[in-house]
Amino acid sequence: MISTGSRVELLKVLAHPARVRILEELVQGVKCVSDFEETLDISQPNVSQHLKLLRSHQIVDFFVDGRLKCYFLKEPFIPDLLQLLAEEHLRAERVR
Repeated sequence: MISTGSRVELLKVLAHPARVRILEELVQGVKCVSDFEETLDISQPNVSQHLKLLRSHQIVDFFVDGRLKCYFLKEPFIPDLLQLLAEEHLRAERVR
């Protein structure tokens, strides 16, 4: 079991809106940095910073395809977590 401190740190990493959007894109499949720039309207340096943090927490990983770094989800729980958060958000909206 992951320690409480580690779980809190992981949640902090996942809490940033840009990182959530990156993870949502990766749920759809492998993406290269240029793909994120196009779909998320975030600069390449900013995308790279977020990916570096996600990679340092072993949430994503990458492979090199020519000159491109292509990222993929390393943690299988991410799609379920994103789905759970989306459902909870919808429930909260209905209550308002």
